[in-house]
Amino acid sequence: MTEENYLQWENYMLSCMEDSAHDKEHIYRVLYTALEIARTEQNVDYDVLVCACLLHDIGRKEQYENPAICHAKAGADKAYVFLVENHYAKAFAERVSRCIRVHRFRKDCRPESIEEKILFDADKIDVSGAIGIARTLLYKGQLSQPLYSLTPDGQVSDGTGDSEESFFQEYKYKLEGIYDSFYTACGRKIAKGRQEAAESFYRSMLQEVRAGYSEGRELLHEVKMSNKKDRKIDEKDNAF
Repeated sequence: MTEENYLQWENYMLSCMEDSAHDKEHIYRVLYTALEIARTEQNVDYDVLVCACLLHDIGRKEQYENPAICHAKAGADKAYVFLVENHYAKAFAERVSRCIRVHRFRKDCRPESIEEKILFDADKIDVSGAIGIARTLLYKGQLSQPLYSLTPDGQVSDGTGDSEESFFQEYKYKLEGIYDSFYTACGRKIAKGRQEAAESFYRSMLQEVRAGYSEGRELLHEVKMSNKKDRKIDEKDNAF
């Protein structure tokens, strides 16, 4: 990999980044984390890894415009075309494309090569800890989704089993269990070190909103009862 190669991949990545939750800084964090993990592994092809890290989210625009499209597949196809058109060997383009295609968590498409596993882990680490919470909130805001939803009896749901998408639903569905989904020992260690920050934020937020609803509803009930009592007094006075 030459400096010219790197700049070419980077510039193409920059031309595709429009999502604030998956912006260029997310790309750089994934790249730097991947390089940290790669130091603990053997026989890593750094050209494939660096290129795949830089281009792994270039299909986000297509998915944002059409949620039925998988950004990993769209990005893999775009990366392959881009690399071949710029005279990279097809074998190299295929390996990079494959890394991108399997970086999204899916049961039917799992990472196999060491480069694929490193990219997968590095990308998932950026959904862990405090940064993962912040990025999820950004993304949910872009989609105009709420922080939480209410249960049928009017209580604040913790997100478990919710059908309505929200931050709490995303935390219970995805973020909470991500710490057991890593392929490399280094990736797992980095993520575990961030776990408490995410759990603490979720617990604190759930406690705050539930307390607000519980206390607020009691106060609202008192106000309503007070107004009802005042109306009865007024009605009695007007009777004379």
